Amino acid sequence: MTDQHFPNVHVDSSSGLLTVRAEAAKWSFQPSGTMRCIGTPLFRNLSARHLGCLLDVDNEVASWTCLPIALKNGANLHVPDFLVQKSGELFVVDALLENSARPEPWIAQAAAANGYEYAAMHASEFCTGFRLQNAMDLLRYARWQCPLGDRIRLLAALEEHASLSVSDCFTAFQETQPAAGLSSLILNRFVEADLDEALIGPETSVRRWRG
Repeated sequence: MTDQHFPNVHVDSSSGLLTVRAEAAKWSFQPSGTMRCIGTPLFRNLSARHLGCLLDVDNEVASWTCLPIALKNGANLHVPDFLVQKSGELFVVDALLENSARPEPWIAQAAAANGYEYAAMHASEFCTGFRLQNAMDLLRYARWQCPLGDRIRLLAALEEHASLSVSDCFTAFQETQPAAGLSSLILNRFVEADLDEALIGPETSVRRWRG
């Protein structure tokens, strides 16, 4: 089958791909919600789940899907963790466990032969700083919908003041829980906050998202 969001991707139905997906389906990681994952979220390990969290708060990422294709080299088969649509390009990406070896060269070559850039990152490369914890905190509210009235009130206030602290933003929420409403607006790219400087707190600055 072909996914409408990835028109060049043909999902491989080989037994190897199905086996990898079935094994990943046995695992469950928190947070359970996602924002831009197409299809069923499937993660083989915690490193992959962490990278998925970061993909959801990367403003350049349009969408991503899990365990998308089987790359082959003779009898060898490898299923990347993600297919990512970013800045108009498609990447296949692996989240590597901390002590695992770098992928064999044929994997990047097979990805290129299928028309994709390839990237592999160890957990230490993306699990540093505050961004991951902030992403995980926000994604607790991935399924939350901010009511229209609260959204309009906050966006109007940000138009007037350019930026507001989180504590000031909370006063705009009259119809829903402030933390849930603000998280929803950040995840849906109505507003943005600095996720790298510190853990989100009362003084964190919030702005309208300009894309």
